This record gives sequence, C-alpha cells and structure tokens, in this order.
Amino acid sequence: MSDGQFFNSKTEPIPPLRPDLQIIPVKENGRTYLYFHDQQGYATPEFALYREAAQLLSLFDGQKSITDLGDNGVDKQKLLEFVQLLDKNRLLTSEHFKNHAETVESEYEASQTHSSVTSGASYPADPQKLIDFLDAGFEKHAANEVPMDRQAKALYAPHIDPRVALGSYAKAFAPIRNLKPKRVVLLATSHYAGLYPDIYQDNPFILVDKDFELPLGTVRRDRQAIRELAAADSDLGISLHDRAHRKEHSIELHLLFLSYLWDHPFQIIPFVIRGLDDLFYKQDGHLAAQLDKFATTLRDSYGRDEETFFLISGDLAHFGKKFGDDSPASTMFEEVETFDQQFLTHSSQNDRSALLKLMTEELDPYRICGFPPLYTFLKAMPDLSGNIVSYDLWDERDRDSAVTFGSILYQ
Repeated sequence: MSDGQFFNSKTEPIPPLRPDLQIIPVKENGRTYLYFHDQQGYATPEFALYREAAQLLSLFDGQKSITDLGDNGVDKQKLLEFVQLLDKNRLLTSEHFKNHAETVESEYEASQTHSSVTSGASYPADPQKLIDFLDAGFEKHAANEVPMDRQAKALYAPHIDPRVALGSYAKAFAPIRNLKPKRVVLLATSHYAGLYPDIYQDNPFILVDKDFELPLGTVRRDRQAIRELAAADSDLGISLHDRAHRKEHSIELHLLFLSYLWDHPFQIIPFVIRGLDDLFYKQDGHLAAQLDKFATTLRDSYGRDEETFFLISGDLAHFGKKFGDDSPASTMFEEVETFDQQFLTHSSQNDRSALLKLMTEELDPYRICGFPPLYTFLKAMPDLSGNIVSYDLWDERDRDSAVTFGSILYQ
C-alpha cells in the first residue's frame, strides 16, 4: 500500500481520531504507553504509542491542518509522517479508514460463515480443553438438575463471558439437554447495530444468513426458512445486511452450549435485534407496527411447530461508572436487584404491558440489553409462561461496575 492512499496534505484538516476507539494507558518496562483498543477490529492489533503523544493527539479535532500546527513550531514533515502512521493503522476517521471498513463489512456480508469471535478468549479454542471446561462447569453447577420434559419451548439466557458466568449458563441450559428440536429460532441482542443508523433505523430485525463455525463443530442455518423470511414483506423490518453481527457474541455463545449438549442435527434461524427504545416514547408508532408484524410472522410460521425451539439471548442490568453512572455499582446492588426481579417476573408471566411500563417509566435506567429480543419473543408467543431458573451478578469491582444476568425457561 503506497503512501498516496493515506492522508497526504499539509493544508487540509487532519482527520480526527476515531471516536469509537478506547485509549488505554499501559505500563511496560517503566514506561507508559497508549494502547488503542478497537472493538470493531479495524485497527492494527496491539498498536500503541508513547504516552507523550497524548498532547498532540488532542489537537486532532478535524479542523486544524498540519500547517496550522506547524505555526506553533512543530516540524511539518515529521507531523505529516506521524499522521500517516496513524492513518496506516486505521486510527483516524479518514477516507483510507472508511474504505477499509466498508471492504471488511462488505466481505463479511458476502460470506457464508461466521467464525467465532469468542473462541480462545472467553473459553478454550481447543475442542478437548473446551469439553473439559464445560464438563467441570456442568458437573459443579448443574449435576443435580432434573432435565425438563419435551414440553419446554423456549429459553431466555445470558450471553455474558462464560468465564464469569459458567454456573448461570449450566443452570439455564441443563434443563434442555434432552430436547431434540430440528430447528432453533434465535433472537439475540445486537450490541453494534447503533453504529450503523442508516442501515438499521427502519429495520430492527437483522437476519444473519450464515453458518456458525465453533470449536465443537459448525452449526448450520435453515436456508429454506431464511429464504422465505428474506422474501417477506418489507413492513416486517427485516434487514439482510448483517454487518452488525460481524463482531457479535450474543448468538454464538448460546450455540456453544447447544453444540456441547446436543448431538442430534438441528438448524438455526438467527436474528440480532437492535434497541427498541422508540417504544418508550410511542407505543403505537412505526416500530410498534413492525414489531407486531414480525412477531406474528414468527408465531404463524414457527410458534405452533413442535420441532422448533426458541432461544433468546440477553443480559440484564449494566450499571456503575463504566456504563455512565455517577455512583459505583456497589452502592446500587439493592435497587438494581429490585428492578431485575420485577423485569424477570413480568417476563416469566408474559405480562408484556407491565414489562413495557417498567422499562418506560425511567427509560431503561439500568440498560437491560436483553429487553429487545425478550420483548420480541413475548409478542410472538403471548400464550407461553415460564419459570425463573437463575439470577446472578458479575461485580467488576476494580472498575466500579457490574452486570446482572438471569434465565427463564418457557413451556
């Protein structure tokens, strides 16, 4: 790649740093470096700068040029080389970065498979080590669980890192270990749809037309069902652009446990669902109409099918300083648990009106990411009720933050 493809002007404004990057100070061998964490995976991995670069980076506001900064005694050529270094590593909001991002996203959308983004990080990538890890977890936390009979129709369960929640996963998934459905409809949280407002603003239901490559095998999609959904009325709000799923973990973590527990063939219909915050402000608007039609389609097509199981992937509250609260999470445990228990109770009883009222009163005060997929499921399957199976909390005390998560089994 030639330098001509990078920013190369001393008079045009320097592209600003990407706002979605996390800049983390890291100490090594007595020096402090600035490590750039990119949750989207566009930037060069493990890229870091000396801490002293922070002052210069703060000047890249999208308005100042190299000439402007050079008037303060900065060597213009060296500054240009520094800017090009940042651009080459895809840290700036530049044309080079935008072109790279579009290429990555387009290639993902065109691909037929989703390769795991959690394998080797949240659990062992080696199949035998993974089986040992899961065996130990289920033996410890769910050895005495009595499997449900074949009347179980759906499971709402977490998608938090298994390293901090293996016990909760075991309690949630153990009761369905003996089920043998031919098809699984997955409704999961989309953590990244908000990065693409132009694509998903009018299409909240993102259909992932891919097979899933996981350490214990590849989980196949239901191609015929996906073709039918892709051809459905546009009023359903289904998007066939699945770039929001490229770095997503909410579906594959559920499939990890299915691939461990089930040895029969099954296929999946995977959806990730963007936020439904519009419902908090207008409950009879365009989004509500799309939700009704989408839910009706799921119910008519799969709700009465005894060979179809529903998996709903979502966590509960996200609170504390990491998530924007003024107070540390440890001072909020009691109030959050009260809210969570109301959320789980309304959801297990399929009381959608009470659930929406709870979420609307303070506009989702604890950022419950499981609300969109779970509320969608409840709309689709209004006659089902469930039992709360688990409730837990991850106390990230060193960051004054916490996440709660729970599970509900529906029959």
